[in-house]
Amino acid sequence: MSQTMFDRYVAAFFQTLTMVGVSVAISIAVGLVLALVLVATGPGGLYPRPRFNRTLSVVVNVFRAIPFIILLVALLPFTRFIVGTTLGTWAAIVPLSIHLVAFYTRIAQVSLNEVDPGLVEAARAMGFQRLQIVRHVLLPEALPGIVGGMTVCVIAMINSSAMAGAVGAGGLGDLAIRYGYERYETEVLFHIIVILVVLVSTVQFGGEWLSRRVDHRR
Repeated sequence: MSQTMFDRYVAAFFQTLTMVGVSVAISIAVGLVLALVLVATGPGGLYPRPRFNRTLSVVVNVFRAIPFIILLVALLPFTRFIVGTTLGTWAAIVPLSIHLVAFYTRIAQVSLNEVDPGLVEAARAMGFQRLQIVRHVLLPEALPGIVGGMTVCVIAMINSSAMAGAVGAGGLGDLAIRYGYERYETEVLFHIIVILVVLVSTVQFGGEWLSRRVDHRR
């Protein structure tokens, strides 16, 4: 392998890490807040608001229903407004983040809904305020599921970032398409597949380890 090609692998790898890292951070932060709002405003929640809950739930479902490649194209004007361009790594972060927010919201919501209602009632009986219940009961009890959901989201984001390479986002997907597909350099395609498999496996094992570490029920 030439030094030039090696440098391209390294640059593409770090572009992928940038896309995935920033998008995951935004998506998990926003998604977790939305999940808490959905749980708190749902039936039997801490702040029951049925109409608001249904409206927010529909919005989340709409964004979940749109395939990433269509969402990426549909958001081009919005992406240009936010980052000033529709090409490159930072331009891909906008649709990647929006795409994953809805996905992670539902995963976190499921984890929060699995918290034993008896614990919430016990906290209420002890005089906990609603924000204290969220901080000291809901989040700690749902933490293993929330961490497990983060692992799933990171892996989904790696896959989506490779797809974003098809429209000039850079990263490993872009390298695979330009050299592996357009120039028929199957060796490049094979190398990128190996890199992605190692990257996904590392995220999976790391996420499982972290989920076990935060699970106090074991």
